[in-house]
Amino acid sequence: MTRTRGDLAVPQLEPEVFDDAIVAVALTSGAEHRLVYYNDAFRDLFGPRELGARAADAFTEEKAARYVQMLDEVFHDRRGRQVTGPRTTEGIFPGAPGRRHFIYSCSPVVSRFGPGVLTVCVDTTAQVDAVERAEQLSQDRQEALHRYEALMGAVTQTVWLMKPDGAISELVGDFEDFTGEEWRPVIDEEWLSYVHPHDRGHLLREWQQAAEGDPSMFVCTFRLRIPSGEYRHVQSRAVPIVRDGVIVEWIGATADIEDQWRNRLRERLLARVATVTAAADVPQAFGAVAAAVVPELTDACAVFLLPTPGVISEGETVTAVRVATTARPGLPELPPLRNESYAVGPVARHVIDSRRPKLLVFPAGDPPAGILPEVSLEWLRAARATSLTLVPIVIDSAVVAFACAAGCADSPPPGSGDLALLGEVLHEVREPLRQALELQRTRHTALTLQRALLTPTPQVPGAELAAHYQPASKDAEIGGDWYDALLLPDGSVTLTIGDIAGHDLDAATSMSQLRSMLRVIAYDQSRPHTPAESLAQLDRVVDGLDIAPLVTAVHMSLTPSPGGGWHAAWSNAGHPPPLLLPAVGAPRFLEGSGPDLPLCVAPAESRVTCHHDLAPGDTLLLYTDGLIEVPGTDLADGMADLAEAAAAAALRGLSLADLCALLLAGVLERRDDAAVIGFRPVPRAPEVSEARIARLL
Repeated sequence: MTRTRGDLAVPQLEPEVFDDAIVAVALTSGAEHRLVYYNDAFRDLFGPRELGARAADAFTEEKAARYVQMLDEVFHDRRGRQVTGPRTTEGIFPGAPGRRHFIYSCSPVVSRFGPGVLTVCVDTTAQVDAVERAEQLSQDRQEALHRYEALMGAVTQTVWLMKPDGAISELVGDFEDFTGEEWRPVIDEEWLSYVHPHDRGHLLREWQQAAEGDPSMFVCTFRLRIPSGEYRHVQSRAVPIVRDGVIVEWIGATADIEDQWRNRLRERLLARVATVTAAADVPQAFGAVAAAVVPELTDACAVFLLPTPGVISEGETVTAVRVATTARPGLPELPPLRNESYAVGPVARHVIDSRRPKLLVFPAGDPPAGILPEVSLEWLRAARATSLTLVPIVIDSAVVAFACAAGCADSPPPGSGDLALLGEVLHEVREPLRQALELQRTRHTALTLQRALLTPTPQVPGAELAAHYQPASKDAEIGGDWYDALLLPDGSVTLTIGDIAGHDLDAATSMSQLRSMLRVIAYDQSRPHTPAESLAQLDRVVDGLDIAPLVTAVHMSLTPSPGGGWHAAWSNAGHPPPLLLPAVGAPRFLEGSGPDLPLCVAPAESRVTCHHDLAPGDTLLLYTDGLIEVPGTDLADGMADLAEAAAAAALRGLSLADLCALLLAGVLERRDDAAVIGFRPVPRAPEVSEARIARLL
């Protein structure tokens, strides 16, 4: 059949011709690559796939992504492609026959389904398995086969034959050009001087392990010194030649693998850098950076944070704080981080101004004076440091920190490749570090705002008043909890405690706005409001201005009563109920008819004012849910624990301030911040008349 496009007849493929083919065939149609056909051989190789589905949905295996991409390429440029290197399917798809090997090609075609791509696969499992079995043949074959397999499996840069006593009987390659030294006829200690000091022990252990007992293949990667004094990674592979159960010689090859090694190292380091994004704060982020480069690129690394990123004026003193340190095992213990600033020296200043790394090489244990704070210099002396590399960390065109990488003990100075890779790693962490710095600035701003709002409680005649706030942790100091106490001109007091959803700058800003608005409503004595009316008015304003998503609060008015008591009137907007510790009797929660809805839920709903009279010596506590929410326990259990702890503390005769602090400190495993404000009527001194005073005088 044909289809006509203008005057040009295009042959139309009939996929059914492949029904009995011994090769696997599949046909996709359209730009979405709908699977419209596959034969039995294809099903036997890959398992059943859904006809009509997009290729991306029909072939969901991770390795199939490249195949789907090839379908796109062939469909759009109408050019066929072949994959001649063996590919492997793990056979995890339902109905698949198991692990199979294959090669395939993709060709543009036109069928009755329209333009598409024809995929032809050849099952090469038998051939690949045969190759794998051949590679796993034991090494007790004849000498010729041993040599052939060893030479084929090794990278043939330098090929050598060695006697069991270490004497080299044959050498083919450019070892002398590579090292700049003449090849010694015997592998001895002087030969080992070409090897990087940190690799000598490993090289000897690997050789002894291969030579002792049953002989086995020797494979070892180590660094050799080149004429410039730098080191490059090489890999030696050797197999023993055994005759009558005795090793008569070793045949091996040594290849320069520096580029491959560095590429793999780059991938590993950049993968480690990904952990910076999970850092909770700036020191932890820089700590992840330092840990990413030790020990592969350097023996030790410290990061010094500059306090104010940006342009530094000439002559201005630059200070820095050591925020992270990491060292490889076997070196002296690192000095603790103390958050102390120090004035950077001229070398570090030059690195900051020029934004270029600086390498310093010096005798072991004798770093230049003034280059780092004295505590760091003492450690470098103890570690017998031989080199120091200072690298600026630039974010948003500003130097925010600099890293110091140290080579210690007998480590040679880093080579140009090491310095380039170190710079690349530090370059890659710019974005996660920028986010960490921005989060720190935002957290600091919000924390400053929050602490400015949590002001000391006023002095109230006839009552004791105290409040306390505690964040969940040092890493999450920003919270939505707030409290407020306001002494009004008529001698009454308003207390408010609340919790805004969120733990960020928006939550702190919303808290500021709510606190201010409620203060205005409460202070306006021209139109007295009950606590319920005050919260209702606040709810309407907050909802109208879209200030906060959800707020719980208790707003209370306290007025003095004759005899030293106080009358409490409050309204509860979805908040935990106040806790009363009577001077006589058991503690209880003042739940009234139950809490009303939180703010920002239903502003039109009416609210209820509850009442209770406080006697002298009674203690009333308002608190946030962080004081009663403990992971793995019911909220009612938390309330019961709070009542029990508060009653026990009250029996100790603590001041109200100490009581609040004790309750906050007693909650373990808190995940949320917590606040508490307490009110306690105190007996007033009896009034003395003027006549009484006159008589006393």
